[in-house]
Amino acid sequence: MNTATKNPVYRRRLLAHRIGITMSVCAMGIGLAFLAWILFTLLYNGLGGLSATLFTADTPAPGTPGGGLRNAILGSVMMVGLSTLISTPVGILAGIYLAEYGENNKFAQVTRFVTDIMLSAPSIVIGLFVYAIYVAKVQHFSGYAGTIALSLIAIPVVVRTTDNMLRLVPASLLEAAYALGAPHWKVALTVRLRAVKAGVVTGVLLAVARVTGETAPLLFTALNNQFYSHDMNAPLANLPVVIYTYAMSPYDDWRSLAWAGALLVTTTVLLLNILSRTLFSQKTPN
Repeated sequence: MNTATKNPVYRRRLLAHRIGITMSVCAMGIGLAFLAWILFTLLYNGLGGLSATLFTADTPAPGTPGGGLRNAILGSVMMVGLSTLISTPVGILAGIYLAEYGENNKFAQVTRFVTDIMLSAPSIVIGLFVYAIYVAKVQHFSGYAGTIALSLIAIPVVVRTTDNMLRLVPASLLEAAYALGAPHWKVALTVRLRAVKAGVVTGVLLAVARVTGETAPLLFTALNNQFYSHDMNAPLANLPVVIYTYAMSPYDDWRSLAWAGALLVTTTVLLLNILSRTLFSQKTPN
């Protein structure tokens, strides 16, 4: 050991290692400091806007005191919920196909490539795409258009997560099922998918967390609605667009509602991420 410490090559590598670790820790500290600053600012401004009327009153007119975010909360829940109902089965089934038949399949390779592109595509591009193919055709904004945009964002997350989780299932487990005479489709659904069901659910929750705070796609699809409405075929209020609009307004009441809405969205996303990493956490199947 003494000889090694005197070796100039070892000492240079040790110095480079220590410098790298120090820079990594400093970078992590800077990131955590900014994150803490953002959360503190959000809590400081958002807690003041929380009240019972936030969940029982609709968004107020300009210059009108009071009001709440009931219609925006309802609109967000409706669009995110419907997009989850669409993206979950489509994403899981596509992930199963890629894992089961996508080894040497050209179509599966193209599907993976398109999925990776959609994962990295800016959400505003997806919003413009839905605007061009749907909103411009029907000549009005709607909750359905917002749901389509959110579904296009969520589906690649579910597909990639399902595909990756299914690949973690050991081959010995699948061979045992085949040896018992089980058909391919039954092995895929009752053995392979069941072995990683917690990981798949985690992917669904992460997709929901991803689309919950999306603003740009909804600006081009659902837009906004000042009134309480269940009509998905009309412009629909939603939290991200209300936050975007109210945060830039000259009215103190609107800005207070924007901070409260931002706190609600952040809390929801945080809880979904915690839920996906704890309650549905699962180790790699053995």
